[in-house]
Amino acid sequence: MKTTLTLNDQILQQARSRAAMEGITLSRYVEDSLRSRFKQEERNEGSFRLPLTIVRGDRPPSVDISNRDALYNVIDGS
Repeated sequence: MKTTLTLNDQILQQARSRAAMEGITLSRYVEDSLRSRFKQEERNEGSFRLPLTIVRGDRPPSVDISNRDALYNVIDGS
């Protein structure tokens, strides 16, 4: 399908340069750019929300973290 777009001169020049560097037509470059933008919008629409569960517990034991044996005792429950 043919259509006419009015684009900023700098943006058009950048698009032409990038298309040439990639070895594709300007039309293909614009199509690919639009597809990429549509995909990005689709991903943002269905944003993932993780429900967080709050768990209340006891205060962790005081332990000197530089003492490896003391850490192992806490982990092992000794």
